Formats: sequence, C-alpha cells, structure tokens
Amino acid sequence: MSTITTERLYLSNFKESDAADFYEYAKNPNVGPIAGWAPHKSVEDTQEIMKAWFMHENAWTIRLQGEEKMIGVIALEHDKYRPDAKSKEIGYSLSEDYWGRGIMTEACKAVMKYGFEELDLEIIGICTGEVNKRSQRVIEKCGFQFEGKIRKTYEVYDGTLRDSLVFSILREEYDALEK
Repeated sequence: MSTITTERLYLSNFKESDAADFYEYAKNPNVGPIAGWAPHKSVEDTQEIMKAWFMHENAWTIRLQGEEKMIGVIALEHDKYRPDAKSKEIGYSLSEDYWGRGIMTEACKAVMKYGFEELDLEIIGICTGEVNKRSQRVIEKCGFQFEGKIRKTYEVYDGTLRDSLVFSILREEYDALEK
C-alpha cells in the first residue's frame, strides 16, 4: 500500500497498535453519530471495526507529520452508486480535537490525487447526511459537485433511515482544479 504525504500530514496503512488512538476519538459522541455510526464502546470493538473496514490497501490513518498519534481515517471504498464505472467513494472521520484546521480537506485532496493519478479513476463520489455540515464544507472545498439527495437511503446505528447527499468529481473537473 502507498503512503501519502502532504505539507502537514502523513497517511499510512493501519497497524494493530492504532486501535487505542482510533478508539480514543471514535468513542466521542460528537464524532460518529453525526455520520451515522455509534460511538465505539471498547478498544476491542474498535479492533473489529478496523479489521472489517480499514485493513485494506486504499485505507489510511491520518497523522500529523512527525507524530505517531493517529487522529483520523480516510479511505477509498466501493462506490455503491456506480458499480460499472471506474469509481471509488471517499469516506473519512477525524478526531474532534482537530476539527476546523483544514486537516480533512488536505487529506481528502491528497486521496483524490491518489485516486485519479495512481488508480486511474474516472470519477470519485462522496456522500454525507444533511446534518453533517462539517463534512459538507470539506466536500465543497475539494471541488465536488452536488448530484442530489437520495431520501431514506441509509440506516444509521439507532435504526433510523437518513437521507444521503450525493456528490462527485470527474477526472476532468479534478484536472481543471489542479491547473
């Protein structure tokens, strides 16, 4: 798997030892529920989630350059809305201690670059809920275009259904932003 570096960040593959840092921020009730997932209940739960969702080649931990502490995750995942296109969907989360610093925008742009330039994707999608205003801001700053809202499309941890705001960016739109 490739590591990705930016001016401030180091994105690398998961290690078993990341579970404690991941749990530290994922247990916060301000982090997961806004995205639709329950706060983690234990380090063991976090380890299971890591194995199920993040131990693959296109998932990265987010760290500040020169620091060991994992402060977030970002991944290129299966694009559920475009199964026949050369496409991936970005998903991410970040410790509340680091919100408002442009970290996720920087990480997202780096992963977009990787997706288009290394994986030769044609399109990258991203979805968020209506309540997740911070994620919507990251999406906007990264140049994604709003495609629409799909009503009652995903079930969150408490069993309710939420609407999904769907965004995407085409390779040519990304290329135009990079010029």
